[in-house]
Amino acid sequence: MKQGLSLRVSQHLALTPQLQQSIRLLQLSTLELSQEVEQMLGDNPFLEVTLDEAPREEFGLAQADAPPPESEREEAALEFGSFEADRSSPSASLESDAPAEPVEAPQDWDGDGSTEVVPDDGEWGVEAQARRNNLGGDDDVDAAELAHGHESLQAFLHRQALSLRLAPEDQAALRFLIESLNDDGYLEDSIEALAHGLAPGQAEQQEELVHRFTVALGLLHHLDPPGVGARSLAECLTLQLHARKGDADEEARQAALAICKQPMDLLARRDVKRLAQLCGETEAGIKAGIGLITRLEPKPGRRFVDVERNIVVPDVLVSKVGRGNQFRFRVQLNPDVMPRLRVHDVYAGALKAHKGEGHQALQQRLQEARWFIKNIQQRFDTILRVSNAIVERQKNFFVHGELAMRPLVLREIADELGLHESTISRVTTAKYMATPFGTFELKYFFGSALGTETGGNASSTAVRALIRQFVASEDLKKPLSDSQISEMLKEQGIECARRTVAKYREALRIAPANLRKAL
Repeated sequence: MKQGLSLRVSQHLALTPQLQQSIRLLQLSTLELSQEVEQMLGDNPFLEVTLDEAPREEFGLAQADAPPPESEREEAALEFGSFEADRSSPSASLESDAPAEPVEAPQDWDGDGSTEVVPDDGEWGVEAQARRNNLGGDDDVDAAELAHGHESLQAFLHRQALSLRLAPEDQAALRFLIESLNDDGYLEDSIEALAHGLAPGQAEQQEELVHRFTVALGLLHHLDPPGVGARSLAECLTLQLHARKGDADEEARQAALAICKQPMDLLARRDVKRLAQLCGETEAGIKAGIGLITRLEPKPGRRFVDVERNIVVPDVLVSKVGRGNQFRFRVQLNPDVMPRLRVHDVYAGALKAHKGEGHQALQQRLQEARWFIKNIQQRFDTILRVSNAIVERQKNFFVHGELAMRPLVLREIADELGLHESTISRVTTAKYMATPFGTFELKYFFGSALGTETGGNASSTAVRALIRQFVASEDLKKPLSDSQISEMLKEQGIECARRTVAKYREALRIAPANLRKAL
């Protein structure tokens, strides 16, 4: 085979490290971006945060080399409930039978500890007690600890168990069962499985543990909240019905107990006729029993779960400017989520002046810092451009609400801004916009189009809002079916099939008509 040389010209797109970083920063959420900035600040010495105020001024501390003026000291003293009187003024002397001459004391003197000095609150008309600090003493409780204080289900049950006079073995068994409960208050593992886990391969000891756990489980079922320690939903509801003896209608309670003995799927479907046949009750009694069951708590430990509430911080703020018919919407970035970064001037100047060992590596880190700042600026500029385009196209939403939403797809915004659809998708993911109607994700403003009788298009978001409105105003005794909702949409001029209505209804987490029906 003869060898030879040939030239070939081709083009290919190379993702430089700077471009890769720009794409990655664009798709990060606000929380992820702040974590990325913190990591970069720790890794790159050429990056620093610009602050409007010095740290000491930020915390209200005076500079050591510049004492505050006399007026500021007096305002600060009044703010903390104490004052420093001017001894040269006649009004500064306190009222007493015998005037006392003031004694000059050093400025840094804090007292000898023999007398507790308290502010004079007589001028406020009340006798105020001296405030103590939080540095010592068990009586002082921090406000943050009170705000975040939360009692778990296990702690609540342990506190009740202390009032029971039990043998040490039974007390230990009850404690073990309490610690084995899940967040909903259910005992997921069987008693035999718990005993086998404590004494594997020891039959006699397992039998003893099963007996102890059985007694402890009976005690657990009598603790608050009712239904705790149940091993199934039927048992949980039954325990709560037993606890409500005398508080509810006895006929309805007996019907509810009979319902709990049947398969739970019949209760979920509200199959009144089938339950009446199995329970030997009338349909009216079954309806009363189901009504009583709906007022029970299927998860006894729900109120003890410490739910973490995540606050959504908007990236874009939309506000209405102007009055009457002469108004417009102003779109601006949220300054609280924008990191204030800059290149450290001292380090950059030192690197430029001295070229020694390791200069190339440091120069690369300096370039990385500049790229990082530029990419963050480009990220927020892209978010602002996309937000402006969304507000311009969805102006009716910001005036009339979600019922006026128009169809919008990613390609329209991409063609208008000269960007790729993937870029628009990255920008609108996990980015939020604060509007006069609430805070929404940017993806919320995009929706497919549904045909109308006039030949136009209706947004799927507006159709979902209509479905929610129809369901909210329906008669609970005769709820609307998916077919009826589809016909109502056709009356509004929107072509929407029954299957599409069912899909939108499930997306809105609205139950079917048979489950929405009031008994």
